[in-house]
Amino acid sequence: MLVCDVCGQALSSEAAVRRHLGRQPRCPFCGAAAPGCDELRRHIEAAHPEPPGARSPELTAELPQCPFCGEAAGQELEAHVTARHGHLLGALGADTGNGEQLYECPMCSLTCTNIQILEEHVDLHLEEHSFVEGGNIRDLELAQRLQIEEDKQQRSEEERREREEFKKLQRQYGLDNSGGYKQQFLKNMEREVDRGRMQPFEYHKRKTDMMECLAFGIDDGKTKTSGVIEALCKYYQNENKDVRHVWLSTGVDHFHSSLGDRGWGCGYRNFQMILSSLLQNSLYNDCLRDTTLIPSIPKIQSMIEDAWREGFDPHGASHFNNRLHGSKAWIGACEIYSLLTSLRIKCQIIDFHKPTGPMGTHPHLFEWVLRYYSTDHEGGSKVVCTSKPPIYLQHQGHSRTVVGIEEKKNKTLCLLLFDPGCPSQEMQKLLKQNSDGTSLKLLRKFVGSLKEKQYQIVAVDGVLSLEEKAARCHASQVLTSEKIP
Repeated sequence: MLVCDVCGQALSSEAAVRRHLGRQPRCPFCGAAAPGCDELRRHIEAAHPEPPGARSPELTAELPQCPFCGEAAGQELEAHVTARHGHLLGALGADTGNGEQLYECPMCSLTCTNIQILEEHVDLHLEEHSFVEGGNIRDLELAQRLQIEEDKQQRSEEERREREEFKKLQRQYGLDNSGGYKQQFLKNMEREVDRGRMQPFEYHKRKTDMMECLAFGIDDGKTKTSGVIEALCKYYQNENKDVRHVWLSTGVDHFHSSLGDRGWGCGYRNFQMILSSLLQNSLYNDCLRDTTLIPSIPKIQSMIEDAWREGFDPHGASHFNNRLHGSKAWIGACEIYSLLTSLRIKCQIIDFHKPTGPMGTHPHLFEWVLRYYSTDHEGGSKVVCTSKPPIYLQHQGHSRTVVGIEEKKNKTLCLLLFDPGCPSQEMQKLLKQNSDGTSLKLLRKFVGSLKEKQYQIVAVDGVLSLEEKAARCHASQVLTSEKIP
């Protein structure tokens, strides 16, 4: 416990001493501290009773100063203190009327009977305020740090999800540099051997055959089914009395995906189907004199890259970073158009960008296909084997080949499609004469069966001159699909 060396009052700490000395009024003559203004007046009257003129020189060197504001007041000190600082006198203490001094807390108005108790009470206020203020600052800083960490973690999680989604899309569309046809073919054959579905000697034989075909750039033909169009022609002539007319493409071979392109090769297989029909049509002999056999998928990839180098579809080329060979990249209508046009084959892209019928259907698509096949073949026989090549049909995630169209007696239309996802064993069932026509379910697609949001078709219609090819190459750089309302 500390003691004030001016008045002898016991104090709890050095801070309390400083506050005690700073708050108490002091004598303007000798500097003595007094507990209150009444005590200060009594001190002056008792210790310094002589008038100012009779005081010693050391005391009269300066006029008395106000203990609150320091202003020189002289003989008017008491009046000055009362007039100017009366409110402070009340704050420091008040007389109860019976001689007991009361002290009011300036923070909470609590009344104390002892100046020491008041000081300790005020100390508690100050400590509490400091603690709360410091605590609030610490809580705010902590909350801000937590928010920053949470935002950082959330951004990191979003970036991680975006990277995973991007990688998933790359894998889905074959742009993840995981290898192409050859690598997938070998990996799937190894898996078949491990599962006991393929003997090691068969693995080595098929590997040798595959490597030889890739070296020559031709398809091995192991997924091909020929003669389906001819079988359909016979079937419609003899059966199916509810069909009024049917139009068929020039002979088309069906190709389905193999161990090397399963899951991503539909676009390439549809090109093989279209090419198989063009090779049977003498109109295209000059265009295809360098392509007498069906190319393998890696060869088709190289052919598309050649078309890009000629200047076709630079936007599409940049999407694939100008590289398809050795990848499992999906291709679509634009790549088929560029490849056919680079071979001087006249074709066009038609975009059916929204449904034109109820329940999300596309009757205008069916009507367009009907006009494509029936032009120059109005009326006539029930079965028309046209000279028209098949049509490439694309929608989100898959593509197929249109090889014909039925018109029922009730005027409804039905497309006939070759699907690369349909295996050879199923397609070969169509080669058998089946009176009930159940196998045709593999091919038939009515208006209610095609409900994708958008469709694109690539339709072949003749041969281009060198000048026309050059013009189309230039135009493909700003190509926009024809819109069907």
